[in-house]
Amino acid sequence: MKPKAIDVKPLNNYELKIQFDNGEIKIFDVKPYFKFNIFNELKEKGKFKKVKISGLSIEWENGADICPDELYNNSIEQDGGNK
Repeated sequence: MKPKAIDVKPLNNYELKIQFDNGEIKIFDVKPYFKFNIFNELKEKGKFKKVKISGLSIEWENGADICPDELYNNSIEQDGGNK
């Protein structure tokens, strides 16, 4: 089973800092998703910053979310996480 996102913080440049329940801290780049209509409106910084944990992954107020596997597999591990 893939690790579950337990904390998310929006960063500059439309990236997210995500902490997973296995102790890993990763950075996820949302910019490639702007090609999809539901994510395009997140270019507005105020809306982008309203990201929250939802179930096994993350979600925004407009209903945009990212598959938990996608979130974990396509993020870059940062120093400071535990393996």
